[in-house]
Amino acid sequence: MPDPVTPKMWLANQPEPAVRQTIDRLCRAPDVTHVAVMPDLHLAAGVSNGVAVATERLIYPAAVGGDIGCGYSAVAFAGDASPLQRRQAAEHVLKELPKAIPVIRHSRRNGLPNLEGELNAALLSAPELIAKALSVGREELGTLGRGNHFLEFQADEEGRMWAMVHSGSRAMGQHITAAHLKNAEKVGGGLSWLDADTDEGKAYLQDVEWARAYAAESRQRMLNRAADLIAETLGVETDMNTWINTDHNHVQREEHNGRTLWVHRKGANQASEETENIIPGSMASATYHVQGRGNTNALNSSSHGAGRRLSRGAARAMIKRKDLDRQLGDIWINPSTASKLIDESPMAYKDINTIIRAQRELVRIVRKMQPVLCYKGV
Repeated sequence: MPDPVTPKMWLANQPEPAVRQTIDRLCRAPDVTHVAVMPDLHLAAGVSNGVAVATERLIYPAAVGGDIGCGYSAVAFAGDASPLQRRQAAEHVLKELPKAIPVIRHSRRNGLPNLEGELNAALLSAPELIAKALSVGREELGTLGRGNHFLEFQADEEGRMWAMVHSGSRAMGQHITAAHLKNAEKVGGGLSWLDADTDEGKAYLQDVEWARAYAAESRQRMLNRAADLIAETLGVETDMNTWINTDHNHVQREEHNGRTLWVHRKGANQASEETENIIPGSMASATYHVQGRGNTNALNSSSHGAGRRLSRGAARAMIKRKDLDRQLGDIWINPSTASKLIDESPMAYKDINTIIRAQRELVRIVRKMQPVLCYKGV
């Protein structure tokens, strides 16, 4: 059995033992040739979030995660954010956003979107996945999930308004992962692999690409609806030349140091040379737009956010509603949802500025954004 690889780490703090165990297990897994650990590292099943993994042939679904294609999209407006800081405009937007962008799923009474082009359900590898796409896939396309998914209006350093959304393939990613894990070879500790050169491995990779396209289309639909609302409310249009779209849960073929490898990223951005990406903090902290430095030791990767400091259960036990209100300050949210967002409180996350400093070798800052209005599903 080959020796385990030594992980390359860019850490802001020492990981807890349970997280370290997931890294050690990954470094000993068959065919793993490189592991890079990002500063937003935090515990998750099988493979912790904030990790990039390279293999030559074997594919590890747990190193992609269930929300395949989860990522960020952002666009700037041709105007500044100050009008949205006024109560009347902010309250109108918060009232209308759930109508424009439903939480969890569309109502069948209002009609469901069709799956066309790259999202044609027939492109999926199994009849049961096709059936799921035609039901839950249509219901969830262009809708906002719960947890750490959100749509936010922000102001850059010149005061220009931006919109950003964080979302993925939702239930479809989970169904795809579960379906393919039935055919995977178990390693233990939540790890299983598929051989990329077999029919089973090719089918999983095919479905991953479908899920990534689905997640990207879903984000675009949400931003388009948000842009329509801002145009109607404030008379400000988007500047599509500023469009950014990226995901941080994927596996793809890449060249590194003369070798062609399968690079898995779970909660890790791609940070190839000059590639633009997004690293948000929390509801009350900055978001950074960055360019990658192409650090090969990091598999051209970076963090995808600040990373959780507290589990959801610990956050609900330790953080009070008044703590959340104090941290949010003048950031607009729907007050009726605040009590259900305790586990998304900024106190539950690591400090984004510390996380950015820990990865100076991985990214350079392009612009810094501050939140103005945040819409989260509950």
